[in-house]
Amino acid sequence: MADPWLTVIGLGEDGPAGLSEASRAALARAEIVFGAPRHLALVDARGRGCAWPVPFTIDPVLAERGRNVAVLASGDPFWHGAGGSLAAALEPHEWCCHPAPSTFSLAASRLGWSLQDVVCLGLHAAPFERLVPVLGSGQRLICLLRDGPAVPTLAAWLAGRGFGLSQLTVLEALGGPRERVRSVPAAKLDFDDVSAPVAVAIAAEGAPGLPKSPGLPDTLFASDGQITKSPVRALTLAALAPRPGEVLWDLGAGSGSIAVEWCLAAAGTRAHAVEARAGRIVNIRANAESFGIGHRLSAHQGDWPTLLATLPQAQAIFIGGGLNSHAIETILGFAGSGLRLVANAVTLETESLLAGLHARLGGRLLRIELAEAQPLGRMQGWAPARPVVQWSVEL
Repeated sequence: MADPWLTVIGLGEDGPAGLSEASRAALARAEIVFGAPRHLALVDARGRGCAWPVPFTIDPVLAERGRNVAVLASGDPFWHGAGGSLAAALEPHEWCCHPAPSTFSLAASRLGWSLQDVVCLGLHAAPFERLVPVLGSGQRLICLLRDGPAVPTLAAWLAGRGFGLSQLTVLEALGGPRERVRSVPAAKLDFDDVSAPVAVAIAAEGAPGLPKSPGLPDTLFASDGQITKSPVRALTLAALAPRPGEVLWDLGAGSGSIAVEWCLAAAGTRAHAVEARAGRIVNIRANAESFGIGHRLSAHQGDWPTLLATLPQAQAIFIGGGLNSHAIETILGFAGSGLRLVANAVTLETESLLAGLHARLGGRLLRIELAEAQPLGRMQGWAPARPVVQWSVEL
């Protein structure tokens, strides 16, 4: 078998001094060296150097297939680096990798934090809302940021979310001669001289963060009133039973609250919310962004029976609106083995349809009747909500 034509090299801030013998040899024989301008300068790549294009793409590397090529990445190329993108596009025999300690490892070693207990995030090009699902008092996080000015912006964002008491440790150029480490509460951070590369460690204090149980308060969602209410949503998520990496179709999505909570429930879950009304699509997207899952929740406008063929295969489907006989038969035409289907109904017509489906296909038929205590004169009485009939089945 031929030797790999591509070598991915993890580079620290100490430049070539920190490279292994294997990394040095690969760099010396490379005909072309790809990397960020900072990395190319550290190894003095000169005429062999080729800076990554903006926006980032690995296409220039792939175009050099067959030549001796080296790619430089910060620390461990498979921790928010180019390693994963390259490996996915190449055969195993085409590449090899010589990693260096990641920024996360270096930061944890400076702080004395056990890395397995720390949430590690790359926020170079991602919104700070990615922190929303994981922030909470007592949580420790290490975040990679795109540049120095992002540090005070992050501190202000944390303070605005109720985490102003959180201790931030700003770690610049770890492992190199320019290394600097400073700590300050988020609400008091006033650094204006932070330079890249930079990471921020967060010892979170203040707000409790999002609860991990389903049925988040309705007030957390942007909505025009068309929303699966909190208690019913909790029962619906229990019936949908999200598992890591699974895909949900949320059909007749309204505010998208079911899709949001699906994505929050397990790692790597994704959701496709389909809704006919443009205003509700706006709310769905706003909710996805505010909960930090905009990269995993896609909103599609249109009549959902006509859009199913355009959606990726799902492991679970929730029907919250637009249910009729034709629509359910369309669903069943796309159903694969093991698909979990949950539908909620509030009208007599859709109740009757679900009862017929239950008789035909089995599953579980549940009538949900809830009442909430509300003022009644000088006392309180029960105010019943509209009953919901829920059918759930594994096909």
